[in-house]
Amino acid sequence: MAQLLTDGEIDTALADLSQWHRAGDALVRTIEAPTFLDAIALVDKVAVVAEEMNHHPDIDIRWRKVTFLLSTHSAGGITASDPALAHRIDQEARRVGL
Repeated sequence: MAQLLTDGEIDTALADLSQWHRAGDALVRTIEAPTFLDAIALVDKVAVVAEEMNHHPDIDIRWRKVTFLLSTHSAGGITASDPALAHRIDQEARRVGL
């Protein structure tokens, strides 16, 4: 089982993830796309990355806003997989121009 990060390790990880924040036992970011189709395109790209990493975010889509919530459910909180996926989501957002 994956090891939970300490509060200090989470704070350090968030220092490199300026658009993310901690909400309880999860890392969260909302991205607003110019159009609904752009938001769905981002979700599609993130789905591919999540499959590659075998680590899947909770995703909430509200018109042009997509919220990603990252937590390692099997460990009961934030592990190293969560900031790693956050970085990949940020990369995909940049690739689609968000």
